[in-house]
Amino acid sequence: MKKTVLRPLVALSLLVLTQTSFAEEQVDLRMSWWGGNGRHQVTLKAIEEFQKQYPNIKVKSEYTGWDGHLSRLTTQIAGGTEPDVMQTNWNWLPIFSKNGDGFYDLNKASQYLDLSQFDPKELQTTTVNSKLNGIPISVTARVFYFNDVTWKNAGVEYPKNWDELLAAGKTFKEKLGEKYYPVVLEHQDTFALIRSYMIQKYNVDIIDEKQKKFGYTEAQWLDFFQMYQKLVESHVMPSSKYYASFGKSNMYEMKPWIAGEWAGTYMWNSTINKYADNLKPPAKLELGQYPMLEGATDSGLFFKPAQMFSIGKSSKHPQEAAMLINFLLNGKEGVEALKLERGVPLSKGAVSQLRASSVIQDHDPAVSGLNLALSLPHSINASPYFDDPQIVVLFLDAIQSIDYGKKTVQEVASDFQRQGDRILKRAMR
Repeated sequence: MKKTVLRPLVALSLLVLTQTSFAEEQVDLRMSWWGGNGRHQVTLKAIEEFQKQYPNIKVKSEYTGWDGHLSRLTTQIAGGTEPDVMQTNWNWLPIFSKNGDGFYDLNKASQYLDLSQFDPKELQTTTVNSKLNGIPISVTARVFYFNDVTWKNAGVEYPKNWDELLAAGKTFKEKLGEKYYPVVLEHQDTFALIRSYMIQKYNVDIIDEKQKKFGYTEAQWLDFFQMYQKLVESHVMPSSKYYASFGKSNMYEMKPWIAGEWAGTYMWNSTINKYADNLKPPAKLELGQYPMLEGATDSGLFFKPAQMFSIGKSSKHPQEAAMLINFLLNGKEGVEALKLERGVPLSKGAVSQLRASSVIQDHDPAVSGLNLALSLPHSINASPYFDDPQIVVLFLDAIQSIDYGKKTVQEVASDFQRQGDRILKRAMR
C-alpha cells in the first residue's frame, strides 16, 4: 500500500520540479518594430516592465525608422532569422503569408494570449486560411487635420467638399504667399485621397481581386491622374518635386510643417499626434470635415489595422512570444506604457483602462479622427494589394513623371494601368 501511495507522490514531485525548471529557464526573445523616437521610448519602457514580471525572459529590441525596415525584414524571413515578435503591416500578408503559413498561427497561443479582448470581425481581417497571422493593435483611417493658426491667417474656413478644398489653395497663395499650402501629402497619402475621390464619383474600387487587375477603365485612370494634377496646379498641396527638395526626413520633422507653411495633412488618425506635437506654438491641429461629392454613397475611406503584432514562424519560443504580445496589448503595465502610441487600442480591456485614466478622450485628435471616420459611409473595403509596395512605388514614379515634365497625364495614366495590371497579376498568382 505504501508503495502505491509513494509512486504518485514521487511523480508529482518530479512534475513540480520540471515546471519550476521550465519557469526558471532562460528564454531569449527578439522583437522588432519601426517608428519614431516616441514609439521607441514607450515600447522600450513596456518591454522593461515585461522583463520585471518575467525575469527569465530577456527581450532584445530591434527598432528602426520606416525606411529600410521592410527590406530588412524580408531578408530575415527569407533566411528564417526573423524576430520572435514583429510589428507588421496588414498589407504584408499577401507578401509573406499568401496561404496563411508565413507567420505563427496565434490561435495556437490562445492559452497565453487573451483573444477574447478583440472583436472577432477585427481578427478576421488578419486571418488567412483560418490562421491568425497577427493581432491588430488598432484600426485607422486617413482624415484631414488642419493647422488652426495658418488657416485663420488665410481667412479660410476648413473645406467641406472638394470644390472648397481646391479653392483654398488659390486663396493661400494669394494671401500668404507661394510657400503656403492648405495641406501636404506624401505619395501614399495622395494615392489614398484620390482613391477616395474616385470611389465617391464612380462607386468602384481601384483593385478588382476577382479579376486580379485594376478595376478602372482607361478613362477613369485619366480622371484619376487629372485630379492629382488639379490638386497641384490649384496650389492645394506641394508637388512631389517640391516635396522631394526637403530631403528624406519625416514630414513632421520638416521646417515647412513645423512653421505652418504646410497647413494641414491627410493622415492616419493613429499617428496624427506626432504631427501635432511638432507644430510651432501656439498652433495646434484641428480635425476637419471629410470632403464628399454630392450624391456619393461611400466616402472611399481606407480603413485598415494600424499595425499588427505577429510571431515569426521560425520562433523557437512562440509561447513566451505570445506572453509578450499579451502583456503589451492586454497587460496593465504594457497598456499604461504604450498608451495611444499605436492608435486607439482594439483590446476591450485596454480601452477601459485608458478611458478610466483619461488617456482616451474624445477631443484627442487621434480619437476624434477615428470617431469621424467611423461615422462616414465606408462599405467598400480596400484590398491589401492597394498597399502593395510595388504599386505604391509605381504611383510615386507616375506623379514624379508628371511633376518633372517627363510624361503627359495621358501617358502616365496609360502606363500606370498597364504596369499595375502586370504587378497585380504576379502578386495574386
